[in-house]
Amino acid sequence: MGVLVLGGYGAVGREIVTLLRDRGVAAWAAGRDPARADRVVDLHDPGSTSLRAALRDVEVVVNAAGVEDPAVVAAIADHGAAVVDITASRGYVAALERLDLPRPVLLSVGLAPGLTNLLAAAVHAVEPAPIDLAILVGAGEHHGAAGVAWVYGLLGRRFPDPRTGARVRNFTQARRFALPDGTSRRLVRADFSDQHVLTRDLDVPVRTYFGLDSRTATATLAALSWIPGAAHAPRGLRFPGSERWLVLARAPHTTAWATGQRQSRATAALAARAALAVADTPPGVHHLHRVLTLEDVPAEAGAVHPPQGDPIRSG
Repeated sequence: MGVLVLGGYGAVGREIVTLLRDRGVAAWAAGRDPARADRVVDLHDPGSTSLRAALRDVEVVVNAAGVEDPAVVAAIADHGAAVVDITASRGYVAALERLDLPRPVLLSVGLAPGLTNLLAAAVHAVEPAPIDLAILVGAGEHHGAAGVAWVYGLLGRRFPDPRTGARVRNFTQARRFALPDGTSRRLVRADFSDQHVLTRDLDVPVRTYFGLDSRTATATLAALSWIPGAAHAPRGLRFPGSERWLVLARAPHTTAWATGQRQSRATAALAARAALAVADTPPGVHHLHRVLTLEDVPAEAGAVHPPQGDPIRSG
C-alpha cells in the first residue's frame, strides 16, 4: 500500500508520514518544495504532469495541504487513488459531496471534524437528542500555517445554523461548558463542518463551539470577529497556553469526550488510521462516523472517554 501525503512536510502532514511509516506503510511527503518533498507536486494545476507523476504506485492520498479544490480530488480519484481529506470547511465539504467519484473519499477526518463526529455518533446511539460539541485547543501549540489561516478566515463571516438556517456570526453566541476537570469555560460558535454533516446524518440539532485554552485568546477572536477586515490581521500574535486539547459531545443526559496533547498529533493519528481504512470503502464520499467508531481511535490520538449516562453538567 502506497500513501501520498499532500502537505507532507507541514505541521500535520509530517506527523501523518511518520505514523504511516511506523506501521510499515510506504508513505511519501508531497509538496512544492523540492528540498522537503519526496515528490514535488503543484496542486494549483490539477491537470499537471507533476500530480500524475506523484500518484505512481499510490493507492491512497491524504490531503493535509490546506488546498480546497474539488478538481484536485476528482483528478486523484480518476487516476484510481482513494482520498482522505482533513478539511473542516463547510463549503468545500458540500462541494465534494456533489461529486460523482469512481473511488472513495473520506471526509471529517482529524480532531474536529473527525473525533468530534465519532463522539457525537456514540452519544447519539445512547441518547438521540440535540448535541453540543465543544472544541478546546491549546494556544501554546505551534499550529501550521494552513490551520491558522483557516481560523482567521472565519473572522467576520456568518454561517447558517445547521438546523434553523439562522445566520450566525463566527466566534459569537457564547455558551458555558462544564469540563471533565471540574472547571468551566465559555466557548463560542464556529463554522466547523462537523455540525452540518451530523445534523443531517443524525437528524438532531448539532452545534459546534470553539475556544483556546487561553481565555484572552478566545476573547480576542470574539472581539476581532466584529472588526471589518480582521481576517487579514497579522498572524504572528502568540498567547500563553499549553498544547493540551479537549473535544466533548454532550446531549441532555449523556456526555463523551477525548483529551490529549498536541492537536496536530491527534489529527495526524486519525488521518493515518483513516488512510488504512479508506481503500476498502465503497466509491463515493463518506464521513468518518460512517466508517470508524470510537473503538477504532488509535492511542496516539489521545485518551477517549465513551458516553457516560451521568452527564457533566453545564454551568
